[in-house]
Amino acid sequence: MRTRDAEIVLLNLAKQYKSVAVVGPRQSGKTTLVKYVFPNKAYVNLENPDYRKFASEDTRGFLNGYPDGAILDEAQRVPELFSYLQEALDYRDKAGQFILTGSNNFLLQENISQSLAGRIGILTLLPFTIKEAGIKKTALIEEILFKGLYPPVYDKKIDASGWYANYIMTYVERDVRLIKNITNYTAFERLIKLCAGRCGQLLNMHSLAIEAGVDAKTIASWIGILEMSYIIFRLYPHHKNFNKRVVKMPKLYFYDTGLAVSLLGIERREQLVLHPFRGNLFENLIVVELLKHRFNKGKKSNLSFWRDNVGHEIDVIIQDGEHLTPVEIKSGQTVTEEYFKGLAFWQKVCPGSNGYIIYGGKSEQRRSNGIEVLPYYKMEGMLGVM
Repeated sequence: MRTRDAEIVLLNLAKQYKSVAVVGPRQSGKTTLVKYVFPNKAYVNLENPDYRKFASEDTRGFLNGYPDGAILDEAQRVPELFSYLQEALDYRDKAGQFILTGSNNFLLQENISQSLAGRIGILTLLPFTIKEAGIKKTALIEEILFKGLYPPVYDKKIDASGWYANYIMTYVERDVRLIKNITNYTAFERLIKLCAGRCGQLLNMHSLAIEAGVDAKTIASWIGILEMSYIIFRLYPHHKNFNKRVVKMPKLYFYDTGLAVSLLGIERREQLVLHPFRGNLFENLIVVELLKHRFNKGKKSNLSFWRDNVGHEIDVIIQDGEHLTPVEIKSGQTVTEEYFKGLAFWQKVCPGSNGYIIYGGKSEQRRSNGIEVLPYYKMEGMLGVM
């Protein structure tokens, strides 16, 4: 068991709430984490037909069999469980009784919101951070982008390209069927691949609809499904105007670069060295690292980006109350003056703000204008602003 940054938050939630749900993508380590943090709790996997039948046919009797609570894995497989769980929690005073996990987040969160609102703490667990995966500073960026950061690729030393291909196949064939009755699987799979080709770019629904061969309303619905399943997410623009016209379309990112790389048809890490999407994928990697830091602290995202109508852009804006911290992300290994242009413009429209450049090199710099340059593996130096 690798140490996960979210362990402390999970324990704290279990002290504050009668129940805790751990949500996130398939294979992000949810079950492993809860079994490690709560070793003395009974573990019940509701994928097991016998447990599922018992929990469905005699839900009250099933829950009464666990007076000290339990870990209920794949809880969304028994929807009727949640109403009875609400009743059981109301009659018990002890915190941290039932720990729920599930791989179908749409169904799990839907049931939670209907029956357990106010009675349950929620932790979002994404795949490993760079630190959790034990990646050394000598590692090639192409290797990290190619392998992604899903735990099985590291813990079981599975071939990354084959694992991600199977992951997509399993996701489409299993999860999507449960979430929504999608009949045009060919178009849906085409959309996922098209999204990989837009990694780190503005999300244009109309353009996607034309290329996928379906209408814009369908694209909006399918994008929502991909988000709920923790395949992709949208990063929204910061709307404070600064007397400038700003872009209002969100940018599209994947929760893991390994998945995006697989969908782009990249079969070897060497192909990433000169690949036109290398910069986009590196940006994706860093944005998700920042997001993981927030989620592992039990907080919601405080990230956005900023771009005006003439092309000035900041890759990430970290908001802490009224304080805004700009972050530029560059995949190159040599710091050039070009790296500072976006931040220099930002400092004109938002005077007095310090900023960061996260890049693919190894040296650190602290400039007199308040801009700090950090290698990607030393990002901890800026996480205090989050």
